[in-house]
Amino acid sequence: MVVSKSYSTRSTETLKGDNVQLPRALSADEYRVLATAGTSRAMLPGEELFRLGDDAQSMYLIDTGEVRLTFDEGMADKLLAPGQYFGELSVFIGRHQRFARAVAETSGVLYEISQSVFNQLLECEPTIIARFMQRSFTYLVAGEHQLVQSLRRRNEDLLQTLDTLRQTRSELTVAQQLVRTDDLTGLANRRGLYRYLDEVVRHPIPSHSLALLLIDLDHFKRINDNAGHLAGDAALRAVAEEVRRLSGPMDLPCRLGGDEFAIVMRVADSGELANRALSLLDSVRGLRLPSLRDHRLSISIGGALSADGGDWSNWYSKADQALYDAKKKGGDSWRLAS
Repeated sequence: MVVSKSYSTRSTETLKGDNVQLPRALSADEYRVLATAGTSRAMLPGEELFRLGDDAQSMYLIDTGEVRLTFDEGMADKLLAPGQYFGELSVFIGRHQRFARAVAETSGVLYEISQSVFNQLLECEPTIIARFMQRSFTYLVAGEHQLVQSLRRRNEDLLQTLDTLRQTRSELTVAQQLVRTDDLTGLANRRGLYRYLDEVVRHPIPSHSLALLLIDLDHFKRINDNAGHLAGDAALRAVAEEVRRLSGPMDLPCRLGGDEFAIVMRVADSGELANRALSLLDSVRGLRLPSLRDHRLSISIGGALSADGGDWSNWYSKADQALYDAKKKGGDSWRLAS
């Protein structure tokens, strides 16, 4: 076979990120030996020479034209030119699955070398073939190193993305919590109460009933007018702390706005609800604030039990009516809705 081209120099290819320059083209002797032993075949633009995952049985040497190698995700394509080769692992280690897809970029001519032919060359031209194999293995190892580095960078990017997502989710959770929390007292606000009620009525606990206490601070306007708004805020925070202390781990204490508070709780019966309401009345009566020396705090409470866990708006209205009845009696008392 007559070799159509002579390559007196070797081109090089740089592996990005490693600054390693390795020959990807053949020396004149290597090209002569491989081309002479190979089988010539033409290629057309767009022709698929092999696919990713195909059984590898031979290597290729480019005489004319260009071939594009497309790898799995994470590696850039490679465009090979005349004098370069690809698929060499098939003649080094035997049959295996292709690591890339090879497509003719332009028309041209290839030399195809099978493993059996390559083994014959190894016996006939051991020095030339050994030098070719040594350089090729060096390139393959460097390529694996580049892939590992690329995967490590991708893994670092993925971890950074996950950290960003966790931070964003945490910030979103905090934002949602702030939307449902009262700024002054830290209790749930009205929006938080409505959301909780929508959920809690769908999850009953056997032997326990849902109960609602609505609470108003008595004569709050008088406190603001006589002692000032700072004193009023102090009174609200003090009452909020008593509401929080009365609430168990399964209860939701709330400030609905102004001087209105609420507790959603689970109780065994109306007797337990009464005891808890009376306990809250007593604890607020016992509050002594330096800014309110001339004013004793008291509250009014309206309570209601949810008989069937149904529509909570009806249940809420009953507790609100009971609160109105307590305030109408002068405050500092509680009423249970019938």
